[in-house]
Amino acid sequence: MKRVILALGLVCLVAAVAFAQGKTNFSGTWTPEQAAAAAGGGGGGRGPGGPITITQTEKELTVERTMGENVIKTVYKLDGTESVNESARGGKSTSVCKWDGAKLLITTKSEGPNGPMEVTQTWFLKDASTMVQERPGQGGNVRTTVYTKGK
Repeated sequence: MKRVILALGLVCLVAAVAFAQGKTNFSGTWTPEQAAAAAGGGGGGRGPGGPITITQTEKELTVERTMGENVIKTVYKLDGTESVNESARGGKSTSVCKWDGAKLLITTKSEGPNGPMEVTQTWFLKDASTMVQERPGQGGNVRTTVYTKGK
């Protein structure tokens, strides 16, 4: 009986530690690796773009990137409710974030040139200085962009 109680206590402890560690903090300035551009990991054949700056609180994830002369700011709510942002092309997009352990899943709905689109990105840290973003590509492939954290 003591072994069963000890085993259950250990399972609960491991689950609590895993849950507490589950939400990754993506804060920092991240630069896309050029290998990702060569592998088609960037945005629509344009390459991965420039650095992005991410600020994360308990409630929100804010991503800032420079496109030409413009700074594009995207804010995602981390509580599972909808976030509405302007897209780079001037339209609106609606995103919902949810955690899958240490991975962040961001599902975004927007109007594309061929009608409504829905894309789910997966963000995760490979290690303390490497972030990976995966999203659907053409022909069922996965497009991956790998970022290195600035010092």
